[in-house]
Formats: sequence, structure tokens, C-alpha cells
Amino acid sequence: MSTDLPGLPAASIEKWFQATLPDLLDGGPWHAELISGGLSNITYRLHLPHATVILRRPPLGQVLPSAHDMKREYRIQTALAGTGVPVPRTLALCTDPDVLGCPFYVMAEVPGQIMRTADDTAGLTPETRSALAAGLVRTLADLHGVNPSSAGLADFGRPQGYCARQIVRWGEQWQRSHTRELPDMDVLLNRLSEHVPTHSEASIVHGDYRLDNTIVDMTESPRIAGVLDWELSTLGDPLADLGMTLTYWHDHGDTDRELIPVAVGVTTQRGFPTSREVAEKYAALTGRDLSLLPFYLAFSSMKLAVILEGVHARYIRGQTVSEGYEGVGAAVPVLVSKALRELRALAGA
Repeated sequence: MSTDLPGLPAASIEKWFQATLPDLLDGGPWHAELISGGLSNITYRLHLPHATVILRRPPLGQVLPSAHDMKREYRIQTALAGTGVPVPRTLALCTDPDVLGCPFYVMAEVPGQIMRTADDTAGLTPETRSALAAGLVRTLADLHGVNPSSAGLADFGRPQGYCARQIVRWGEQWQRSHTRELPDMDVLLNRLSEHVPTHSEASIVHGDYRLDNTIVDMTESPRIAGVLDWELSTLGDPLADLGMTLTYWHDHGDTDRELIPVAVGVTTQRGFPTSREVAEKYAALTGRDLSLLPFYLAFSSMKLAVILEGVHARYIRGQTVSEGYEGVGAAVPVLVSKALRELRALAGA
């Protein structure tokens, strides 16, 4: 039996595997490891006698309503199998609270690398970095091209009014999770509501699409082998997904972005396109009009600010299980200021 890890009691997991996936755990030795890098749900790698699998569960402590929905992650990954969007193969979902005290699911491990840090991309050639970025954008365009009904996801969300509802929802999340007063957040939420696009398209959206939420196969030319972390996925405005990708993108010389401790420096090296070039590549692939992109950038900065405030709240309560959280709180006002600048640029257009 493996030793316990935070949020993963070995005896409970072993009993569940023996009942649910007995072919993978037949009484032989096994062990688990915490996969670092996530700022939200907790991910473990389980080395079983007959396979290595990945287990995902919500964070420790109290979570916000509708957040960290394991059933949702499991459903969309299962539905997207065979669509051309690369996702890990799902194996089993557990909703029995007696096992871990929360829902969780298990999926197959996808071979490859996750580019989380500047060191991870530093050894790549400029040509490889360019190809990697192109694959990332193409995979996002492919996701937005999937017909939800054909994938069995017609009821996965309500795309009409997506952005307006999201602003309300994330504002409510802010009220539940904030650890300090930040009047500019109230200003931002009000101004976002005033600038919601009157017309938008609808597609499956990932909700947190970025390079370090993918697994990259580097055996030949770089290829996105798996898209991870689907907890925020729904049916909504595809440009909101693009805005989130660009919010995470780190252009060379962007000093504000250096203060946001998620994938810092990963895309600053020579060969990676600028965020503007990423947007142009997406527009060329999809034909979508990006004239209101500043709104989506502001919307995404607000959303990331609320996410990081929730992470910061868990950090100061001692409910995080890996390192790298100490700078998260300071990033929140930076993101809010960035969002307000984008809206001012939109108003002046």
C-alpha cells in the first residue's frame, strides 16, 4: 500500500480501485505522487502494478459553489474523445463521498511534457517554439469548431448571454473569496457589464486554455497531445477562451505579466509569437472578428484575478498542498488594473 498524501488516503483509494478498476490494482505494490503546478484542483500520478494513471480531485478546504466540478471535467473529456481535440482517456468517475470526501476521477496518463516554466521552453529552438505556439492556437480553433450537439454536449451550458452571466457569477465568487478590499474590482465589474458585446458566437469553451494546461509530444515536431484542466468548460463565447489564452501569454518585456505567477516567462523566448500574433493566427484560422478583443482581455483578467484570489485565500488558510503560492495574492490588483486599461482602450477606440 502507498503512503497517504494530502487529500489522498491510500487505504480508501486502494479499496476503490479494487472495486472499480481491479485490472489496474490487483494487490501489488503501488505508490502515488503529487503533481505540482496546479493552482486549483489537485492532481496525482498513481503508479499502479499494471498502469500509471492520473487522479484529479477538488482542492482541500471549502470551495466556491459550482467550482471544481469533477463530474463536469469527466463528462467533457469523455465526450471529446474522437472529435480530434486531444484529451486524456477517462477511466472512471467516483461520486461517493465516503472514498475521499469529494468527487474525483481517474484518467489515463498521456506521454509528453508540460511546459510550466521558462526553463521548460529555454532549451527549444526558435523554430520549435514557433511550431508549438501554432499547434496551441490550432487546437483551440479545433475545439471551437466542434459541434456541441454532435459531441453529446448540447445541454452543457447556455451560450446565450454567456459573458453577462459570467460577469455576475465571477463577481459573486469575488464576494465569497476576497481577503481584502479592492474597490477597483467593483469598478471593473460595473464597466465590464456596460461593455458586454451585443452579439457573440457560441461554441464549447475550455475556460482556462493556456500552454501549461496541455501536454506536448516532442518526439518529432511538437504536437499538442492532450488538453487538461477542463473544470471551467461550458458552452459560451469562443472569444472569451481566446482572451484567457492571451491573458496568460507572456510577451517579452511585459513587466506586469512578470508579477502574475502562472507560467511566467514561458513564452518570452525568441521564436514564440507575440500575443498580438497569436490573436491574428486564431482569427485567420476561424474567420472571427477581433475588433472587441480588448473587452475579452479585460474580462479574462477579471476572471483570473478572482481565481487567484481564491487560491490566495486557500494559501493563507494553509490549504494548499504544493509550493509557489506566496506571490499569488499580489497578482490580483495587477490584473484588475490591466483590465481597466483594456476597457479604457476599448472606450477610446
